[in-house]
Amino acid sequence: MSLGCIFLAVAPAALAGPPQSTSDAAQPVRERLHTFPLGKFYDTSHITPGKPGDLIRSQEFDRYDLADGVAATRILYHSRAAGGQDVPVSGVVLYPDSKPPAQGWPVIAWAHALDGVARQCAPSLSKNVQHGPFLSMYVKLGYAVVATDYAGLGAGGRNAFVDAQSNATDVIYSVPAARAAVHGLQERWVAIGMGQGSPAVIAVAELEHDLRDPNYLGSVAVSGLEDLQERYQHAAASTFYDLPLFLAFGIKTDFPQLELKDLLTEQGMALYPRVEQSCAEPVIAAKLSPAEILKPNWADNKFVKLYLSRSALGEHAAQRPVMVISSELDSMIPIRATEQVISRLCKQGDEVEFERLPQSDPGSVFGDSVRDQIAWIQSRFAGRKAESNCGQQH
Repeated sequence: MSLGCIFLAVAPAALAGPPQSTSDAAQPVRERLHTFPLGKFYDTSHITPGKPGDLIRSQEFDRYDLADGVAATRILYHSRAAGGQDVPVSGVVLYPDSKPPAQGWPVIAWAHALDGVARQCAPSLSKNVQHGPFLSMYVKLGYAVVATDYAGLGAGGRNAFVDAQSNATDVIYSVPAARAAVHGLQERWVAIGMGQGSPAVIAVAELEHDLRDPNYLGSVAVSGLEDLQERYQHAAASTFYDLPLFLAFGIKTDFPQLELKDLLTEQGMALYPRVEQSCAEPVIAAKLSPAEILKPNWADNKFVKLYLSRSALGEHAAQRPVMVISSELDSMIPIRATEQVISRLCKQGDEVEFERLPQSDPGSVFGDSVRDQIAWIQSRFAGRKAESNCGQQH
């Protein structure tokens, strides 16, 4: 099937749905109506530590709402938390329901946008795997897609929320686990992230500078790329983007010694236990402003600073080229915020292709750029040299 036929067959359905835009990704999605319950597969109570990337167990699963010809296998594997301790992570592998080619299916590691820190917020528990039409499109093009849930979502434990390094680690170790679970996957892979998954895949490129996996070929970040330190530490709580309890949960995950009362007001402390009960932010449900939840000096807390520093991008060279795609119409993450990150990446000497979509609504960025994504990914697997427009960013 040609690229054009696949795009016409899949993209309209995808664009008719609610893929998370930068704006959507920055706000919690309301309770999803089409999810599966947590089952025994996600039970991690008797799991012993293992090597990162090792497969714990897998399960073929045929109940997802995906395009015909797309097969799915759930995976549970070992990863590493911020403190270096072993953590089980769940996810799902999507692949063509056919005999693999002789060289195997090339692999795309998917980093999803976030809609909460509760276990039921895991994409592998969603009937369309959060972005099923787009992921099915890549499978129809002959790729296998491994979509991690991130630690704490699906499998037991805690989620580190917007910690780019933690999410990137889960993305990286999902790839060998997927190969162990599904026959016919290539060793070569690229990463794609959307929303809060965008910083994660840039962090993948930077972590790979030390890991040196020769089979990692590059990353594509679609919307959501910004400097979290700049957004949070230099902004008043009143301008904070409506996720204070999720952020507090993530910091407590990475730094258990954090005293929540140092960050949260009495109203915040009363609402905090609810974050593990649903995918909706309790602050919004309670109709409270972030300023009513966070103490005025919350950003000065040392654990807040340490946590946000884990998502700083452009401080370490990337191992492979990256592509960044953003809308100039996004009001939640202004294009200049993405430009600041791009500037740092370029100064590190990274190969960056930065694509601005001046007319695209933020909710349409992924669909509007899909042809360019495909061309860039095909070039990486073909071994062609990546283009960089860093010289135009200064």
